[in-house]
Parts: sequence; structure tokens; C-alpha cells
Amino acid sequence: MGLATYLTRIAGLFIGGRLRLQGRAKAAFDAIPVSVLTAVIAPTLLTSSLAESLAGLMTILAAFRLSLLGTGALGVAVVVLLRHLFG
Repeated sequence: MGLATYLTRIAGLFIGGRLRLQGRAKAAFDAIPVSVLTAVIAPTLLTSSLAESLAGLMTILAAFRLSLLGTGALGVAVVVLLRHLFG
């Protein structure tokens, strides 16, 4: 099973470089990272406490203006502060 998992993951690197995508197919492939991140983050934002949800929303907004490091640092700082304030 480990070998099967490894092969399916590494296959994307070999196959992806040979595909010539245009139009809608290219747009669909470009949307995959955003879709995956949304699928990972949305359940946490919707089911967490108020502090985590607000920190997540502030981090999302910060991501439009700050670098990855700045966004991560701000997110951690905000969640720590809000957890302290809300208990």
C-alpha cells in the first residue's frame, strides 16, 4: 500500500509536466490549490470556537496583503490573543 500511495503521488510530477492544457482545462487545474485549501480550512472555520473562527477570517484577509510568513505569524498571534480574551 505504501508503494501504491507513493506511485500515485509521484505520477503527478511526471504526467503533469507533459500535459498541454488550454482554456477550461487550464483554468480547472489552476483552481485546484485554492479548492484544496478551502476544503481543509472551511470545516475548521465553521466548527471551531469564536476565537479560532475570527482568527481564521482575519488570516484569510491578511493573506491578500502579506507574505506567507507574515500571514502565518499574524494568524498565530491573533488566535493566541483571541483565545486569551475569550478564554
